[in-house]
Amino acid sequence: MASLRRVKVLLVLNLIAVAGFVLFLAKCRPIAVRSGDAFHEIRPRAEAANLSAHSASPIQDAVLKRLSLLEDIVYRQLNGLSKSLGLIEGYGGRGKGGLPATLSPAEEEKAKGPHEKYGYNSYLSEKISLDRSIPDYRPTKCKELKYSKELPQISIIFIFVNEALSVILRSVHSAVNHTPTHLLKEIILVDDNSDEEELKAPLEEYVHKRYPGLVKVVRNQKREGLIRARIEGWKVATGQVTGFFDAHVEFTAGWAEPVLSRIQENRKRVILPSIDNIKQDTFEVQRYENSAHGYSWELWCMYISPPKDWWDAGDPSLPIRTPAMIGCSFVVNRKFFGEIGLLDPGMDVYGGENIELGIKVWLCGGSMEVLPCSRVAHIERKKKPYNSNIGFYTKRNALRVAEVWMDDYKSHVYIAWNLPLENPGIDIGDVSERKALRKSLKCKNFQWYLDHVYPEMRRYNNTVAYGELRNNKAKDVCLDQGPLENHTAILYPCHGWGPQVGARLWPGRDWPATPRRASCTWEPWGPPHSSPTPAAWWTTPRVGCPSSWTATRSRAACTSAGTSSRTVPS
Repeated sequence: MASLRRVKVLLVLNLIAVAGFVLFLAKCRPIAVRSGDAFHEIRPRAEAANLSAHSASPIQDAVLKRLSLLEDIVYRQLNGLSKSLGLIEGYGGRGKGGLPATLSPAEEEKAKGPHEKYGYNSYLSEKISLDRSIPDYRPTKCKELKYSKELPQISIIFIFVNEALSVILRSVHSAVNHTPTHLLKEIILVDDNSDEEELKAPLEEYVHKRYPGLVKVVRNQKREGLIRARIEGWKVATGQVTGFFDAHVEFTAGWAEPVLSRIQENRKRVILPSIDNIKQDTFEVQRYENSAHGYSWELWCMYISPPKDWWDAGDPSLPIRTPAMIGCSFVVNRKFFGEIGLLDPGMDVYGGENIELGIKVWLCGGSMEVLPCSRVAHIERKKKPYNSNIGFYTKRNALRVAEVWMDDYKSHVYIAWNLPLENPGIDIGDVSERKALRKSLKCKNFQWYLDHVYPEMRRYNNTVAYGELRNNKAKDVCLDQGPLENHTAILYPCHGWGPQVGARLWPGRDWPATPRRASCTWEPWGPPHSSPTPAAWWTTPRVGCPSSWTATRSRAACTSAGTSSRTVPS
């Protein structure tokens, strides 16, 4: 109560002082306050600059800016909020400007356990300010664009389960600092039944005192998974537009206006901010090239080259048509999202829902695009918080997508996962409601989608058989992917890891490492040439195969090309 009275007194005194400040605004200098042992310049948040656009006079404009500064001063009086959590506020310190942050040798030793636990260096994160800025990687033209003053408000929804508190709060601070206040309706934190004590009362107390009335906390009573947790966030949102983000992101200045402007022009657009990378070990922000988002027939997401017409336009600020989305962030008109059935609540955990949304939006009258003028940086964790068997859930979810949306092409998904078309042995649940939704929305067929939205997607027609290719003289070896340098097919012991992917024979090694699966893949694309940072399994879908056979990722499909042989010569 004493703290609350202190805040009220400070606010009253500051408001009284405003009248006097107005007379001397021209002579005012930047204000700095002491935070711990260092001074930090107090800068106006995004809302001050944008609210001033609505001002009726220069005096009102100046008053609004001064009020924003005073508000920041009041909050700094409550610096015990972050300090009591062992965290830092302000605009300086380690990692400022998205530069790599470092630890001393002694600190490095302390950081090992938390790093392994969260999949990123959470110990280092606690040493980085919650308010740090990151580089502005928008194309130059984006910074010159002007937007309407009357844009719809957005509800920003963060989903988390057992995240580091500092990373969640930096996401919140970044959203507030870089979203104009007249556009930010609310921030919703959806806790998918976390176990960590610091994510309960300490989190809730901090956000409610630091941002009173702005942040809502929703608690799932049981672990629902990312898909259903996002639906819970949508249910309590009140903004005209809803933005869904992982709770380990940081926003670039000016990210919101281009997104909201595109949705205001057409409420059936789903907008994806361009993604940059926050390195999980140093928290350095790394620029990613402009890209569209695609997927394999297993429905693993990947970055792909923008369509040819985007390259031909020669303007890197233009929206990029995309067949689907990576999934860590998307923004959509709240009402439209409900009309098209949200995400599929019958899916488990995550994986496949991002592809389903892309397909559904395009087939049912909407569109999806990546905006280079809106950028959000995202931590690529080396460990996921949900069940480690994410491959199973993606497989199950992928089959739901295939059965509801892919028509005659659903066999491609079964083939990709090396499953029989009948009785695949996986219970995908009831999809009748999703099929009824598609019918009621009068959606187009999947062939239209492949022809007009994702013509780059490789199709396998006239397939008469699929599965492992075993040698007819050595029954324990199968056709597999060889070294990446030339993608030559090799014979390799049949490991039964389905589908048989990931095993590679490297020079100097008798046996490759355990096959790995990645949730997203990169593939190189044409001019201007770029070399995105790793995570690639196979950079081309075709391996060297005997004539009349085609193969993808060591999984072969026999076509009716005039041969009856189904074995590979030794």
